[in-house]
Amino acid sequence: MEVKNSIKLQKDQLFQARTKLKDIPHRFFSSLSCYSLFTHFSFTFLLLFSFLAPVSSQSWDGIIVTDADYQALQSFKHDLIDPKGFLKSWNDTGYGACSGRWIGIKCAKGQVIVIQLPYRGLGGRITENIGQFQALRKLSLHDNFISGSIPTSLGFLPNLRGVQLFNNRISGSIPPSLGLCPLLQTLDLANNSLSGTLPLTIVNSTKLFRLNVSYNNLSGEIPFSITQSPSLLFLALDYNSLTGKIPSFGNLSSLQEFTLSHNQLNGVIPNEIGNLSRLRRLDFSNNLINGTLPITLYNLQNLSVLNLRNNRVYGQIPSIIGNISSLRELDLSFNNLSGEIPTSLGDLPILDSFNVSYNNLSGVVPVSLSQKFNSSAFVGNLQLCGYNGSIPCPISPSEPPSIEAQPKKRHRKLSTKDIILIAAGILLIILLVICFVLLCCLIRKRKAAKEATEGRKGETVGRAEKGIPPTAGEVEASGDTGGKLVHFDGPLVFSADDLLCATAEIMGKSTYGTVYKATMEDGIQVAVKRLREKITKGQKEFETEVNFLGKIRHINLLALRAYYLGPKGEKLLVFDYMPKGSLATFLHARAPDTPIDWSTRMKIAKGMTRGLLYLHNNVNIIHGNLTSSNVLLDEHINAKIADYGLSRLMTAAANANVIATAGALGYRAPELSKLKKASTKTDIYSLGVIILELLTGKSPGEAMDGVDLPQWVASIVKEEWTNEVFDLELMRDASVIGDELLNTLKLALHCVDPSPSARPEAQMVLQQLEEIRQEETATSSGDDGGAVQSYSD
Repeated sequence: MEVKNSIKLQKDQLFQARTKLKDIPHRFFSSLSCYSLFTHFSFTFLLLFSFLAPVSSQSWDGIIVTDADYQALQSFKHDLIDPKGFLKSWNDTGYGACSGRWIGIKCAKGQVIVIQLPYRGLGGRITENIGQFQALRKLSLHDNFISGSIPTSLGFLPNLRGVQLFNNRISGSIPPSLGLCPLLQTLDLANNSLSGTLPLTIVNSTKLFRLNVSYNNLSGEIPFSITQSPSLLFLALDYNSLTGKIPSFGNLSSLQEFTLSHNQLNGVIPNEIGNLSRLRRLDFSNNLINGTLPITLYNLQNLSVLNLRNNRVYGQIPSIIGNISSLRELDLSFNNLSGEIPTSLGDLPILDSFNVSYNNLSGVVPVSLSQKFNSSAFVGNLQLCGYNGSIPCPISPSEPPSIEAQPKKRHRKLSTKDIILIAAGILLIILLVICFVLLCCLIRKRKAAKEATEGRKGETVGRAEKGIPPTAGEVEASGDTGGKLVHFDGPLVFSADDLLCATAEIMGKSTYGTVYKATMEDGIQVAVKRLREKITKGQKEFETEVNFLGKIRHINLLALRAYYLGPKGEKLLVFDYMPKGSLATFLHARAPDTPIDWSTRMKIAKGMTRGLLYLHNNVNIIHGNLTSSNVLLDEHINAKIADYGLSRLMTAAANANVIATAGALGYRAPELSKLKKASTKTDIYSLGVIILELLTGKSPGEAMDGVDLPQWVASIVKEEWTNEVFDLELMRDASVIGDELLNTLKLALHCVDPSPSARPEAQMVLQQLEEIRQEETATSSGDDGGAVQSYSD
């Protein structure tokens, strides 16, 4: 009994000491450097809890938590408001806490390592006693109604790796003590009511790769320390009230996504921004930035989004920006830019969003831009002409006639009536212009509202591509919120909550849905296809079909790794991700100095054919929408057919719409316009078009003398100008591979024969390709290899 009393007394003393420590004034942390904070507290707390652990530790097959963690769990539960009763499983004895019976708790050796309670409707606050969880690695309480402040003691957890508190009502300042967590990788506090300044110590962890404090009320300048964190991959400071100049972020060599939009930052964009060679998204919109555009922006060769909308940037648009071939979105609207629009911008191959409206630009809009984008992208530039809906640019006048031939000008003084009529005419023109602008704004506003509505339904996995946190129901943890995550065989191990907390980037949209690249907290990258809910089959029939598709494995077929069914009807398909992309990108979006030799093209053709043969003969599946965008390439340039079998998951109306869409891309067999039903012969036609694509280097979507690719090739061959068909890169070795090129061309034309009965089967196509060029198959990465996202359906 004396021993027990002694133990109890020691525990009480330690608890009192810990209570005193939590009351240390917050300003004390702000006045200390990261090094002094760590040295002053880490030894004290580690020593304190090293005494606590042996005293409070008890176990029963690892199911009972330690006394310290049990007390902390009770304090944690006490300070939360649980209107839906999720925490009723946290009984008063502690038995089963580490066996999976307590919702949201995971343990190791009797100590809590994960607290994961998203989407629970929880209120209240986070207890300061959370500092007792000395083994805690992950705290995930996002998408609740938790208020109060962030506990200072959270920073004294030596094993903490992930903190996800986004989408709550947390207020107060960000504790500087969070910089004491040496293993911290993810800190996501977005969409709360945090105020104050960003602590100098917030990025002290050398492991931190994701920092998101967007959608708060933070103020002050951006700390210089943030610019010295080379481990950062994702930095989101947008939608706050940050002020001051933009510091140099040139040392963030690993940074991939960077958003500072909707703040009050001023000054110029530093030239060192060009050092961020891995940057894919740069959003400085809606600030007070001035100065000219730095020419070093050209160095951002991986950047797909550049948004400087609504600032005070002046000067000319550097023509060298037109060399960023990966650029998808460019928004320079509502600035003070002048000069002409560089013609090089019209040569960007995948640019699908462009806006330079409301500047001081002049001259003629490049034809390639005016044909691709509507007038809203150019309005508000009074000296700009030549875009859709505008007055045509004036034609340069010819040489004026001689003085003798010029008629004498007659001058007449304007009467009061004339002046009134002219003024009325000018006023009428001004009113018409205002009406036109208002109409354009209304159309744009409705379009934006529609896109936002669609975005809330499916354009986020974890959170939207611009750093905005996800809303409830986007991707939910399996078993926690009624969702269902099913894994098939493969190397990927993750939970639905891990997928929710991933950084998402939209890769493409289609009739079937939207494809994202998702990067999880531990660095795992996957491709996620979110299917449109209204066009998929019912859940029971859907599960039967998707489980069948998940068992299909072949070296030349993209493998379905997992699927998720959400409580509100969400349907997600998960595949491996691989950065080489699609065959369409590989062929048509490469740099001029990266040729593709004949052996590589033939290898791709054989791989496609083997995959299609397996679909037709082994699993009885007709693809129905085979395009070069649906053929992916792994690290060994092995072809992998994607999006096969998706028609089995969709309604008949949706599949008919896909067939119609495919026709516009140049891959649809002619008989589909009447039959509306795909077959093995329509797949062979699509295969033949892709082989012609490999031979010619031309995209089927390009208009060649007003005819599609098969018709154009046939017309050239008929005129006996066959050599004009082949890609110039292939003609360099024509003396060696000439016969192979001709025989492959003959086979491709056989595949695209207008008569379906005349087309060969996949087995015959593969046999002839093997006869044309015999070689050993390159070693692959596995029986089903890696897989990449499909950019379109």
